Amino acid sequence: METCHLQFGQSVSKLYLATAILMLYEKREIDLDAKISTYLSAEVVKGIANAEEATVRMLMNHTSGIAEYNDKPKYVTYLLQHPLQAFSSYDYLDYIRNEPASFAPGEKYAYTNTNYLLLALLVDQVTGDHKKFIQEEILSPLFLSDTYYHNPGAMEMSRLVNTYWDRYSNGEIENCSDMHRINVKSLIGDDGIIATPSDFITFLEKLLSHKILKASTMEQMLDFVPTDADQENGYGLGIRKEYHDGMAELGHTGGGIGSACILGFLPHNGTYFFIGTNLGVSISPRVAGKMEDVIDDIYDILRQ
Repeated sequence: METCHLQFGQSVSKLYLATAILMLYEKREIDLDAKISTYLSAEVVKGIANAEEATVRMLMNHTSGIAEYNDKPKYVTYLLQHPLQAFSSYDYLDYIRNEPASFAPGEKYAYTNTNYLLLALLVDQVTGDHKKFIQEEILSPLFLSDTYYHNPGAMEMSRLVNTYWDRYSNGEIENCSDMHRINVKSLIGDDGIIATPSDFITFLEKLLSHKILKASTMEQMLDFVPTDADQENGYGLGIRKEYHDGMAELGHTGGGIGSACILGFLPHNGTYFFIGTNLGVSISPRVAGKMEDVIDDIYDILRQ
């Protein structure tokens, strides 16, 4: 892979959607502490526990308690048995309808992709089209011409990397590009961004240097809820804070069937970076061990 290649951002997409929501907050079109049922239709939230009580902010920082769709056995089984099946947003939500909530709204943190699927539908309700809003309000003004979010034809571009998967965790690698691309095409909010490494880095640099949002809004984005028992690491509004060897890192990670990435910023030395692999690591395949060793070596260099 070269730096000119388009990489899958996977869950890094959450950072872009969160930025869009905060832009709408600055326009006073979204109240972060309003219940999501204020914006979402009854058809969307029907049968989803906590959807009548959870706020926009709770979805953004993963404290809503709404159930996760992509760990449901019925979904995982169906996906594996139908690898080229396209899903709609309602298909995903149907897997958690009438399921119990994970916990009471605001009680604690639990990273949940359903939160950002609902947020994408919420922005659709407010703007008419969250994909168009991201393109017109974020990507185009920042001249991110090598970034695509559900852009027609982008998945067929020759610069987009192939993706690979150790399906049985036996060390045998398969090209899963068709399955992976169909899966990413189906996901909104919690996934869907593809870009070159430099475009990913440019976006994060512009965001953290207050070139997109006001300083007061960034304070809210960087208001982290603890994600671990020692309350050191945290999740803000679409952005992570993690410590490695005592050094802070801001950004987001992403992982899927056939790829994974890290988009980060190291405040102590002002370094922005993007690390991408076209190997799926969601199920921790044995072959990922060597890759993790390489990433550790890269981190050692970046943290100097």
